[in-house]
Amino acid sequence: MTTLLVSDEIFQHHRVPEGHPERPDRVRAIDAALGGERFAGLLRRGARKVDDEVLTTAHSAAYVTAIRDAIPVEGETALDPDTWVSRRSFEVASSAVGAACLAVEAVMDGEADNAFCAVRPPGHHAEVDQAMGFCLFANAVIAARHAQRYAGAERVAIVDWDVHHGNGTQAIVWSDPSIMYASTHQMPLFPGTGAVSETGVGNIVNAPLAPGAGGVEFAEAFTTSLLPALDAFAPDLVVVSAGFDAHWRDPLASLNFSEEDFAWATTEIMALAGRHCSGRMVSLLEGGYDLKGLADSVSAHIEALMKP
Repeated sequence: MTTLLVSDEIFQHHRVPEGHPERPDRVRAIDAALGGERFAGLLRRGARKVDDEVLTTAHSAAYVTAIRDAIPVEGETALDPDTWVSRRSFEVASSAVGAACLAVEAVMDGEADNAFCAVRPPGHHAEVDQAMGFCLFANAVIAARHAQRYAGAERVAIVDWDVHHGNGTQAIVWSDPSIMYASTHQMPLFPGTGAVSETGVGNIVNAPLAPGAGGVEFAEAFTTSLLPALDAFAPDLVVVSAGFDAHWRDPLASLNFSEEDFAWATTEIMALAGRHCSGRMVSLLEGGYDLKGLADSVSAHIEALMKP
């Protein structure tokens, strides 16, 4: 099993105010955790930037221009109370999208069986014309549409286990039957979307979890709701919005997952991908704000990806 890790020093250069949870230390903690001998077998690549044409597969051209124009010469600028940009933020966010596209190409070409992209800023809250929830560009949606444009994938599934619902991903693919969005998340919680009744054109599956839920409830939601729908959809590629803020240590929510729960879900999605698309799976970092919980969870996720 060949697992590609896309990581890059550039992801440390999206600066946010002191005390902000979505900070450069997140990718530093992941890089440190993945530097050990047990990860020596990873295929490793750096990121690349993309042009505006790629960004506009999920966003309007006016929005892309507005984000570029909002970049300050120095310091940080708030787009909303949660979402900030600094001097290199457009370049960094473009590189997060580029990392996702690079991983899609490697997996669709058979260079790697699966991939994990240790990127920031995250993406699943970014809507067609709005940045929010720490997110600038819709990394997962763009990855899915890149697989369709680059490799002719007909159906792409996006599986999101971040503790926050991916309102941006859902909104962008709402009327697109070629992309399925399947999410577990805490409810009630920011951003307030993700009810079971939100189904798009039959391509949206939400399985909200109550505060305090742990691995048992997570597994039940996966096996009774998400996996049957994904099996029926039969994707040509699975993209995972891999947020690790449902971990019990995380300060921004109140689910009680362990790193073993993320490893279990990874194995289940790998089995799904094995049934339908020769194991093709691309995982993108979303949330996860306790550094130890994040590092331990990413390590467990990648160890599962590397297993034959």
